[in-house]
Amino acid sequence: MGLRRQIPERGRAANMAAERGAGQQQSQEMMEVDRRVESEESGDEEGKKHSSGIVADLSEQSLKDGEERGEEDPEEEHELPVDMETINLDRDAEDVDLNHCRIGKIEGFEVLKKVKTLCLRQNLIKCIENLEELQSLRELDLYDNQIKKIENLEALTELEILDISFNLLRNIEGVDKLTRLKKLFLVNNKISKIENLSNLHQLQMLELGSNRIRAIENIDTLTNLESLFLGKNKITKLQNLDALTNLTVLSMQSNRLTKIEGLQNLVNLRELYLSHNGIEVIEGLENNNKLTMLDIASNRIKKIENISHLTELQEFWVKNCIPGRKAADQELSNSVPCSYHI
Repeated sequence: MGLRRQIPERGRAANMAAERGAGQQQSQEMMEVDRRVESEESGDEEGKKHSSGIVADLSEQSLKDGEERGEEDPEEEHELPVDMETINLDRDAEDVDLNHCRIGKIEGFEVLKKVKTLCLRQNLIKCIENLEELQSLRELDLYDNQIKKIENLEALTELEILDISFNLLRNIEGVDKLTRLKKLFLVNNKISKIENLSNLHQLQMLELGSNRIRAIENIDTLTNLESLFLGKNKITKLQNLDALTNLTVLSMQSNRLTKIEGLQNLVNLRELYLSHNGIEVIEGLENNNKLTMLDIASNRIKKIENISHLTELQEFWVKNCIPGRKAADQELSNSVPCSYHI
């Protein structure tokens, strides 16, 4: 596979903590921007070398084409899709990586009888189609295209990972038949409601950051969910989480929360991200004894309290909350021993 898969699935939290340590406040606000963006920027070419399914790399050819045209109109170049007939597909490939190739239409992939991973990131794809023959497909990555609707995936019953982040989706649909799905990434779309996920009983990770969601709802059946990312939405209340007893990571940064509540059943929660909200009091964490990471930075909190029982806490973020370092130190000295970031 490509470099993106070398990043641990829990790497988002670690990466965010490292960025905070470097003083990158913006990264706190953007936690829900897909965890794999960094891997792209740091070297898709190196990642491609690790992919046994690389069938073509048109990046350089695209640049040459642009030079021949004189780069008269960047937008015009972007709108010219590549002809799939110019790509030689390896029929025996298991991992096919065609990132940033200006592919405009999904076609010609029916010859890939053994493919398990198909990565079509940063292309010009507008419609999900012509994939019904890929019965062995386990992972489909359509990150950063122009897709408006999730459709034509019913035949991919073995699919475990689906990424349609950074597209133009308005609704969660067309995934109810994907009952083996374990990870679903729909980051940075135009989704306004969580819906049509009730059949995904094996789902372990759900990323819906940077959308237009206003309420946590319709996830009661996702009892195997371990990580839920809902940062940068318009959510006003922590609710409907009682059934998610296996949840270990909950990210709610940059929403419209005013109170910490609804977490009493999340006894296995280890990482809780609540920065950039309107929370005024630290409360509602009585049953979350396993927390190792608590981020409440950039809220309206004036006093550190109700955390002395969090004996496993390793990192505690309260930056831009406490008025004055001296007052903060006094409060923290009576709390649990961990790494504080004020």
